[in-house]
Amino acid sequence: MKKHVVFFTLIIMASIMVAFTSCTKNNDAPEIVQDIVQDVKGFAQKGPFISGSSITVYDLNPDLSPSGKSFNSEIADNKGAFQLKNLSLSSNFVRLRADGFYFNEVLGQPSAAQITLYALSDLTDTSEVNINLLTHLEKPRVEYLMKEGKSFEDSKMQAQKEVLAIFNMEKENIKTSEKLNISEDGDDNGILLAISSIIQGYHSESQMTELLSNLRNDLLTDGILNSDTLGSELINQALALDTVAIRNNLTKRYREIGATAKVPDFGKYVANFIAKTKFKSTRSIINYPKTGLNGPNLLALNDTVYTTADYSLAANLPKGTSLRIVITALDQGGIWFIRMGSEINWSITSFTGKLQTFTAINSDSSCDLHMVQFARGRYLIEYFEKGYLAPTRKKIIKI
Repeated sequence: MKKHVVFFTLIIMASIMVAFTSCTKNNDAPEIVQDIVQDVKGFAQKGPFISGSSITVYDLNPDLSPSGKSFNSEIADNKGAFQLKNLSLSSNFVRLRADGFYFNEVLGQPSAAQITLYALSDLTDTSEVNINLLTHLEKPRVEYLMKEGKSFEDSKMQAQKEVLAIFNMEKENIKTSEKLNISEDGDDNGILLAISSIIQGYHSESQMTELLSNLRNDLLTDGILNSDTLGSELINQALALDTVAIRNNLTKRYREIGATAKVPDFGKYVANFIAKTKFKSTRSIINYPKTGLNGPNLLALNDTVYTTADYSLAANLPKGTSLRIVITALDQGGIWFIRMGSEINWSITSFTGKLQTFTAINSDSSCDLHMVQFARGRYLIEYFEKGYLAPTRKKIIKI
């Protein structure tokens, strides 16, 4: 009887050990993770990227490290639209890259060189991701904040807020940067267009790329723009922008390519930045050299006392800029003369009363004029840049 009990007990113990071993093996087995099949579509915009530009989608792990997989496509129209279907992703996180030419909204023409822009996105609840200057500026900061332990969502919100703060733009419940679109109406989209235009300014593509890189590096660790030099460059460009012309340039462009667009009214955001920024303007986008072809330049910004007999009225205009100069005699008997045939790129009105107007004919060109025989006295010089009805700067000179 005892033998039967012992035998029965051994059988039970063996069964328990087998079951335990089986469970242990199952727990140690690698978990099989199914890839996520996802579409990705959107718009690449500085101004809109041009047909033939390339789009790359990089598959990321949850910590934003690359999985090693990437997917390539091309933009097939001039709206900057792209779409990639049935991507096999290891997580919902992706990095997008756009490389190509784009429509320069400030100059109203295609760019002369290619640029590269990036975006980060979580595809959990969306397949639509736009690539733009805001997504590009915030990308390194998002990656830095996640390494510091923040969630992707919190990192995105903080980085966007920090970028907007550079331009004195604050808005509650603004859409994430990859949802913004310069071809759609609305305040959120107007903010994007304002920042995009300020950074573009009258920079070449290489200058803009360098500026973007410097801004990203400055923001990386503390989310604050610490460089006064970079801040001054932003306000220098903002002061020279013709926001009405920029909006018209984009509206015309979309119409020409057969696209429906409602370009947002963004001028108020540029004006707000100009009014509130702590950064100081350090130069004019239109260059007024100290001397011209005929002598000291009456338009040189820091000169107010002139003592010679011959003078230049000289300015160098970047492409897309405009300039009108009004000279007014402030004292009785104030008068001057012009050497006929010396005018270069100036349209000149007749001398009426005490004033005369000089308007630059073409941008992307230099202006000069030989002026002589100023009567001794004081003269007001008013500069009307970018088509403004009110002077953008003025000075009183003494001769």
